Amino acid sequence: MRRVTSPRRPTISSCRRPPRLALALALAAAGAIGGSGLGCRGPAAATDPAGEHEPASSPPVLLRAHAHNDYEHPRPLLDALDRGFMSVEADVHLVGGELLVAHDRDEVVPGRTLERLYLDPLRARWARHGGRILPGQPPDRPFLLLVDVKSAPRATYEAVHAALAAHEPMLTVVRDGAARRGAVQVVISGGRPIELMRRQRVRYAGVDGRLPDLDSDEPPHFMPLISASWWDAFFWLGDGPMPPPQRERLEAIVAKAHERGRRVRFWATPERPEVWRLLLDAGVDLLNTDRLDAMRDFLLETDESGG
Repeated sequence: MRRVTSPRRPTISSCRRPPRLALALALAAAGAIGGSGLGCRGPAAATDPAGEHEPASSPPVLLRAHAHNDYEHPRPLLDALDRGFMSVEADVHLVGGELLVAHDRDEVVPGRTLERLYLDPLRARWARHGGRILPGQPPDRPFLLLVDVKSAPRATYEAVHAALAAHEPMLTVVRDGAARRGAVQVVISGGRPIELMRRQRVRYAGVDGRLPDLDSDEPPHFMPLISASWWDAFFWLGDGPMPPPQRERLEAIVAKAHERGRRVRFWATPERPEVWRLLLDAGVDLLNTDRLDAMRDFLLETDESGG
């Protein structure tokens, strides 16, 4: 997912790496633009790729917590899982036949593949927990892996499809129009080869919809999610009550998506509890964040760990 910087206030749930010559100044100012919990730390080497070292006690399952640009945390996927997150995002580039995870093409690092950072650890957790990713995962709520295609859509998706096929037992799979729910649901965002995916007899992923797709008649197994930038629809930052027309629009978006069996996520939302609280109250399904600890604490304090 792209990093978006609001012209109004820089405390939002996406962030953009500053130009390299200005990096030192940006780091010095980091306290003013998001606090120590912000997830934009640059690509870190993944540790514990098989996910062997889990917390001694299982975290509460946070069905509404989504780790935006998850790969920028010190331990991609694993940091989110250790906090109970049930949704993460990985941006992928097809480079030399490998699906490398990074925000921009010039940031890819050999070995940081979709398989190594995400699919293999998820498969290990699935096997260890008897068909679940987290011990407390409800059987009707798959873990969401949002794969944001950043390179040529068709070729990259075909590589993703091939990688997913090797992990079919744990995945939600659609075969001849019939869906079989798995422990993990993959959704393709970014460059979405929609027509290609629509023609597939066997499909291991759905499509991430946009606001113009709210009236789409596509089945939920094909388009399970509607995602949009907060700034494409709203300008409220969390200061005071949300203006009634904006609140009505938000509730209408959620209601229309839910009528068609789709979930809703906004990216680039202000990273503030006031905004998170309103999103919960409006029925938004996934709360986008770079601040894993802050989101976990907020959801636990508001007793909103469930869906």
